[in-house]
Amino acid sequence: MAKIKICGLKSLDDICYVNEAGIDFAGFIFASKSKRCIDKKLAQCMKQALNKDIKSVGVFVNEEINIIKDIAEQKIIDLIQLHGNETNEYIKELHIETNLPVIKAFKADEKLNKNMENTFADYVLIDSNDGNKFGGTGKTFDYKIIPKTNKLIFLAGGLNANNIKNAIKINPYCFDINSGVEINGKKNKNKILEIVKIIRNYVTL
Repeated sequence: MAKIKICGLKSLDDICYVNEAGIDFAGFIFASKSKRCIDKKLAQCMKQALNKDIKSVGVFVNEEINIIKDIAEQKIIDLIQLHGNETNEYIKELHIETNLPVIKAFKADEKLNKNMENTFADYVLIDSNDGNKFGGTGKTFDYKIIPKTNKLIFLAGGLNANNIKNAIKINPYCFDINSGVEINGKKNKNKILEIVKIIRNYVTL
């Protein structure tokens, strides 16, 4: 069964919503320029309230490794997601310092195949290409650009209840959903429950 990640969680209410929905991954954004950025103290409270079956993912952009290591050592995150210009050398060191799985985000462009196949990351995340913006585009893209690969793919980019069935046909490892389950910038329980129900029902038919 395809896995589901809800990213950009910012409150204990959000945690209640995803606990009820029974998702697989919960995303905590630590990138300072993101409007969904949270601090370590809040993330720790959210992690403690998160169902044990749900893995927490820390999202970073060109962050210092020692900062990620500190958050990892406090058991706030179970996986690390990178959205910047992080190199394979950086990922290798991160593996050594944290011993956590790494998700590396790539833009859906002409370099996608090469970038995906050469990465040292454990998973790849594919998001729409929005120039120099690091993720969080909230836009879909042409899935035909995704090459055949043995990599485990987190599929992102404007996923919501209206377009998720098109994304399901791609059969990714995990659907990565953020703005598509929000109203006025806040996570909405009904939207989360709706899209999780669509995915769970559709992929088990």
